[in-house]
Amino acid sequence: MRCGSLCRFLWLWSCLSYIEAMPIQRVQDDTKTLIKTIITRINDISPPQGVCSRPRVAGLDFIPRVQSVRTLSGMDQILATYQQILTSLQSRSVVQIANDLANLRALLRLLASAKSCPVPRARGSDTIKGLGNVLRASVHSAEVVALSRLKAALQDMLRQLDRNPGC
Repeated sequence: MRCGSLCRFLWLWSCLSYIEAMPIQRVQDDTKTLIKTIITRINDISPPQGVCSRPRVAGLDFIPRVQSVRTLSGMDQILATYQQILTSLQSRSVVQIANDLANLRALLRLLASAKSCPVPRARGSDTIKGLGNVLRASVHSAEVVALSRLKAALQDMLRQLDRNPGC
């Protein structure tokens, strides 16, 4: 009887030894690659060099300003806000970027789970109330500001991923 249990255990152990978990470094590399892809997409649809890269437009305070985010849950929260803003813009040029942000958030959640962090949950953003009024007044300005700030946030996230961010 003991021999049967031991044989089943050894058989199960040999099966489990062939299963490999996705290495965390590969997920982190995929995350960095996707960030670089999004930055390239933003550069492709950004205004020409003659246009100010940091426009000052009143009423766009709901778009997060660039701040260094050192945690995976903080990164997820920022990306959730930008994803909501870009989706609200209903511009053809930002649809793919909004989709890429959803994929990026999934990769960040995978990184968080690999580090045994609680799954980041983006809170609903109260700052996006009244977005419709602002967008009716200046859709193009909102898009330019959002993409400019998103690009800066992504560049900061890229740097933070090299420093191995916490939960």
